[in-house]
Amino acid sequence: MSPLVETVLFVFGLVMLGYLAGLTGYLKTDVGDALSQFAVGVALPVLLFRTMVSADFHGSAPWALWATYFTAVAVTWTAGHLAMTRIFGRDSQAGVVGGVAASFSNVLLLGFPFMLGVFGHQGVEILSLIISVHLPTMLAASIILFEIFGGRKNGVHPLHIARDFLRRLYKNSLIIGIFAGVLWRLTGLPLPGLAVRLVDALADVAGPLALFAMGLGLRRFGISGNVRPALVLSTLKLFLMPAAALGAAWLFGLPPMSAKVAVAAASLPAGVNSYLIATQFGTGQALASNQMTIATACAVVTTALWLTIAQMVFG
Repeated sequence: MSPLVETVLFVFGLVMLGYLAGLTGYLKTDVGDALSQFAVGVALPVLLFRTMVSADFHGSAPWALWATYFTAVAVTWTAGHLAMTRIFGRDSQAGVVGGVAASFSNVLLLGFPFMLGVFGHQGVEILSLIISVHLPTMLAASIILFEIFGGRKNGVHPLHIARDFLRRLYKNSLIIGIFAGVLWRLTGLPLPGLAVRLVDALADVAGPLALFAMGLGLRRFGISGNVRPALVLSTLKLFLMPAAALGAAWLFGLPPMSAKVAVAAASLPAGVNSYLIATQFGTGQALASNQMTIATACAVVTTALWLTIAQMVFG
């Protein structure tokens, strides 16, 4: 078995174990909520903190990397929005949800284990550059577009948008973990021995725990209606977005490792954040839930496919 196939099966195997634990009733879905809260609130922020403190970002071409990834986001978001409004006749707010669901990759719960297993620590470091701007950018775009497409009857209010964005941002534990790591890195001080042990203990369980919790969460979300739109959005997420990332990586001349990480990140299915954004704005929850479940199931094959293509193209 090749390392690539083994990594894909390992990552999705942990997700499947969580799903089966919920399906059989061995664990209640409430357990998944608790595990997710711990993973997102504690373990993953500590992992991001450690990455920001210890990573070597030299030669990662952050501007070209960001341009590559978010070009793919913009292309796929636009396609998702148009598919929902023009093909399925939904309103513009549902179109925003469609755009989010089609372009919001699960770069944390799935991304970290994938990059670590396939590309090693260098891949994780490059992915961290995407993660550092991913959530703020996607959240800001969602807020602005919801404001434009009917969020307020009296027009778009820039101050309200900024306040809403900052309120959501400063409460996000992942952003706190990134900023804390950057600040500690700027001090140039090494972490004390005890702090290193504590950080390593929490960071090392982040990936497996998050994947298992994600599987339990998928059991809770399930599929309920909106299957055809969800299938279309899943197709855009799993095929259009990585194809756009591959083309953009070639256009911007990314180094091989950065290009492969960008394509791999774009090929990941949507995570729970697309559902949470839909919930926050009160529209499209079932659509986002269905798309997340369908895309995650199909990504077992499609992510391996795009990793193979990226390896062939960029070496």
